[in-house]
Amino acid sequence: MSFSPLDSEIFGRLFAPPGMAAIFADEALIAAMLRAEAALARAQARAGLAPADLADAIEAVSPAAFDMQALAAGTVLAGVPTIAFVKALQKLLPPEFAADLHKGATSQDILDTALALQMTVAFDLLAADLAGMLRALAALARRHAHTPCIARSYGQHAAPISFGFKAAVWLAGIADAASGLEARRAAACRAQLGGPVGTLASLGMQGPAVLADYARELGLGVPDIAWHTRRAGIVEAGQWLAALIGTLGKMAGDIVALAASEIGEASEPHVEGRGGSTAMPHKRNPVAATAILANAQAAGGLAAGLSGSLIAAHERPAGPWHAEWHAVASLFGCAGGAVAHARFLADGLQVDAAAMARNLGATRGLVFADAAASLLAPKLGRAAAHTLVERAADTARTSGRDLRAVLAEADTGLDAQALAAAFDPRAAVAAAAAWVEPVAARADALAARLVARA
Repeated sequence: MSFSPLDSEIFGRLFAPPGMAAIFADEALIAAMLRAEAALARAQARAGLAPADLADAIEAVSPAAFDMQALAAGTVLAGVPTIAFVKALQKLLPPEFAADLHKGATSQDILDTALALQMTVAFDLLAADLAGMLRALAALARRHAHTPCIARSYGQHAAPISFGFKAAVWLAGIADAASGLEARRAAACRAQLGGPVGTLASLGMQGPAVLADYARELGLGVPDIAWHTRRAGIVEAGQWLAALIGTLGKMAGDIVALAASEIGEASEPHVEGRGGSTAMPHKRNPVAATAILANAQAAGGLAAGLSGSLIAAHERPAGPWHAEWHAVASLFGCAGGAVAHARFLADGLQVDAAAMARNLGATRGLVFADAAASLLAPKLGRAAAHTLVERAADTARTSGRDLRAVLAEADTGLDAQALAAAFDPRAAVAAAAAWVEPVAARADALAARLVARA
C-alpha cells in the first residue's frame, strides 16, 4: 500500500479526486519550487542583488529535468528536499549563475512558498467544486421543500418536517464551513522568505523590500515577519478542511441511515456494479457516503496532528514543521474527495416520498403529540394539556391504537373535527418548508462568490 491515498493507484480515486492529487504530486512540488526560485531571482535582480537574466534561466528549466530518485536520496540525507533540489538546479543552469541562485534563502523558505503555491491551486479547485455541490444541494432542498417526512430525535420519530428542510440543514452547515475558504486561503497562502533565522540579514536593509516584491511576483500574501515558526495559518487551514469534511459527513451519515432497509427513504444514485458485495448480490452499499465518512474520520486525526506545529522551538523546530508534510496534502485530498462525493449525492439522490409518508404514520399519530398538546393548552392550561397527551400517548403505545382515537375519548373540550387539526401534517410541513428558500438563496450566493474567486 502506498504512503497516502493521494498517490495510490488502488485507493486514490475513492478518497481523493485525481485533480487534487496532481496538485500535490512530486512533479507539482518541483514546479512550485522552481517558481519560487525564479521569483526570488527576479525580485533580487530588481534590487540589484542578482543577474537580470537568472530568473529567465530558471524558468527555462523543466521539472522533468530532475532525477526524482536522486532528490529522494538527497532528502533522506538532509531531512529536506531543498538542498538536493538546489544542487541539481545549479547543474541545470549556466555555470555563471551558480553563486547567485537561492541567495539569502533557506530551505524552509522555498518549501513553505512552494506549499503556499500548491495550496492556492488546491483552494481554487476546492472552491469551484464546492460551488457546484452547493448549487446541487440547494436544488435538492428546493425540490423537496414540501415533501413530508419524519424528523428523528435520539433515533426516534419526533415530529413532521419536510425532506427539503432536512436537506437545507445539511446545506446550511456546509455553507457555514465553506464561507471560511477565503479567509483560510489568505492566512495560509503567504510567501516565505527569511533566510537562516528569519531576518534576511544577508540582504541587508533591502530584505523587506525583496520579500514584498517576491510575494507580489508569486501572487501570494506578504507576511509582516517570517512565519518559519508561526504556523497558525497552516494549522487553521487544516482545521477548516476537517470542519468542512465533517459537515459533509453529517449529510453522508444521515443518508446512510435513511437508506437502511427498514427506513428506505433515500438512497444513492444507482450505477450498475456500484456498491456491490462479493457475498450478497442484492446489496447496494452507499459508496459515496461511506467515502465521505471515512475521509471525515481521517481528517480529524490529521488536523489534530497539525496543531503540534504551533509549538515550534526557537527559530526552527525539529519535527513539527516536517509533520505538516504528512497532513496538509492528505487533508486537501480528503476534502476534494468528500466534496466530489457530496456533489454526486446532491445531484442524484433518490428520494422515496412514499416511504417517507409511510414512516410518518408508523407510530400511529404519536408524532403529533406536541401539536395536540399545543391545541389543547388554551382550554386546559399548558401543564394539564401536556399531562393529558402524555398519558394518552402511553395508552396508545400499550394498546396499539391511534393517539387521535385515544384523545377523542378523553375530556379535551374539543370535538373530533377540531381535534383533527392537530393530526394534519400540512401546517408542520409548511413551517419547515419556509426555512428552505433563505438557506438555498444564501448557498447560491456563496457559490457565485466561490466561482468568481476561483
